[in-house]
Formats: sequence, structure tokens, C-alpha cells
Amino acid sequence: MKKLFIWIGIIVVLVFLIFLLSKPRASAPVVGDIVYTNSSADLIQVELPFPDAVVGKEFSVLGKARGNWFFEASFPVVLLDKDGQILAQGIAQAQSDWMTTEFVPFKADLKVNDPNYIGKGTLILKKDNPSGDSVRDASVSFEINIEY
Repeated sequence: MKKLFIWIGIIVVLVFLIFLLSKPRASAPVVGDIVYTNSSADLIQVELPFPDAVVGKEFSVLGKARGNWFFEASFPVVLLDKDGQILAQGIAQAQSDWMTTEFVPFKADLKVNDPNYIGKGTLILKKDNPSGDSVRDASVSFEINIEY
């Protein structure tokens, strides 16, 4: 009888471990259609364009980020095509004093470098990381549609 309880205990533990190990793990939290990598909506918020928005070949990115998202009042913004190739890149500039832990409004102007491109793109706003230490990298990204 004692051996039966031991075997049942072992089986229960094994089933539990298999269940835990088989669960998919997300590499970054997803909120709606927005992917935060080492970041959150408490650090950066994009107001325009919104996820799945239709934009033209030239558009502005507007929002607000905590002062520590910036370095020297700016941070990089990249637009990738559906194959991961760079369509546009620019610099988001703080629109007020960035030397704070509060939210600071920003603006970036982007121009798609391929005038014939129409389709999905992934907009990535990267925390400026002058240290080059990948542990300090952070970003927020989402898809938009380039159509006109």
C-alpha cells in the first residue's frame, strides 16, 4: 500500500512538471496589438499612429515617454517591412524638458524610403541605450499599414 502511494505521488509530480514545461512562454508582454519588450505602458505610450492604422509614405509618430526613455532628449524609431528590412528610421525628439521621471511628449517624423512600398510595417520605438548593454534595451512595437 505504501508503494502505491509513492508511485501515485511520483506520477502526480511528473504530470505537474510536464504541464508546467509544456506551456508556451511569451518573450515579451503583448497588450492588445502592442508588444512591449523590457517595457510597459507605464514607460512609453504611443498616441499616433495607433496599431493597424493606415499611414502614408510620410507620417509623424506622437506620444509620451518617461524621461529615462530618452538620452539627450531623443530616442530611435524604426519602421520595418514585412520581411524585417528597414523602410524608415528617425529620431523621436522630446517636446519638453526630458530630465524627469514623468511623462514627456515626443514627436518623430518618418519617411518611407521605398516610394512603391504598400503593405504592413512594424513600427519600433527603442529606448535610447548609449551604454550598448543589451540588458538595458527596451522597446515598444506594433504593426501599421503603409498605403498612400
